Amino acid sequence: MEAYLELLKLILPTFLVDHFDLNSFKNSEENLHLYFEEKLSPPKEFNSEDLVSKGFLDEITIQDFPLRGKLVYLHIKRRRWTNKNTGEIVKRNWQLVAKGTRMTQEFAAFLKEINR
Repeated sequence: MEAYLELLKLILPTFLVDHFDLNSFKNSEENLHLYFEEKLSPPKEFNSEDLVSKGFLDEITIQDFPLRGKLVYLHIKRRRWTNKNTGEIVKRNWQLVAKGTRMTQEFAAFLKEINR
């Protein structure tokens, strides 16, 4: 299992492998769709709070680096947490998508660099 995770870190953004579980994938001749769900571990910034997972936010889809000539789409579901004491809904503040795009920040930076 450890080798599998290390291989994924070479292919995918590290934060994705560290904080999300790969649940499924769909592979076709032209596209690879990878489906992720945020792991069941409360955000560290709320360690002092009593949180319980209350499902997921709407799924987002972002485009990542192509692999083996296929377009890669990451389908990501983030968790929604409820503070038991206050009833407040909290979530991690992920910066998953580069501003103005539907692709990962790493991929957007790569495209920007090769365009120079």
